[in-house]
Amino acid sequence: MPLRTHTTTQDRPASLRSSRTWDTGVTSIAEARDAVAALLAQVRPAPGPRSAQDAQLVVSELVTNAAKHAPGPCALRLEVPAGGLVMRITVTDTSTDPPRRRPPDPGRVGGHGLHLVTMLCSDLEVTTLPRGKRVAATVPLTGERAG
Repeated sequence: MPLRTHTTTQDRPASLRSSRTWDTGVTSIAEARDAVAALLAQVRPAPGPRSAQDAQLVVSELVTNAAKHAPGPCALRLEVPAGGLVMRITVTDTSTDPPRRRPPDPGRVGGHGLHLVTMLCSDLEVTTLPRGKRVAATVPLTGERAG
């Protein structure tokens, strides 16, 4: 029988996590952006300003979509795994309709958010749940690091 070794969580740096729920729907997109900034402020080495802005833009788009298209409870979960190379942004809402990319139209106001999200993320996953959906986006934090 092969020897198995286990690394305890004390031997590894912990993931950083934050979460927020809105019982009656999202009331502040700025609150979601602030949560991203607060979590990224704990990452060492700190990600560069571009990575932080990208993560804030992605959370703004995902939470805005939930507020606009899924009235009712909504949840936001943020995680930066040990190593600090990505931020995982997960938004859960009450709509079972998946996000849809609209055809590009430079003359249209709005409707470009999902295009931005897919450009900025290394992964985007939508999971249908019994009472809604979960949208999980992975934003790279590998850009230029802060001084």
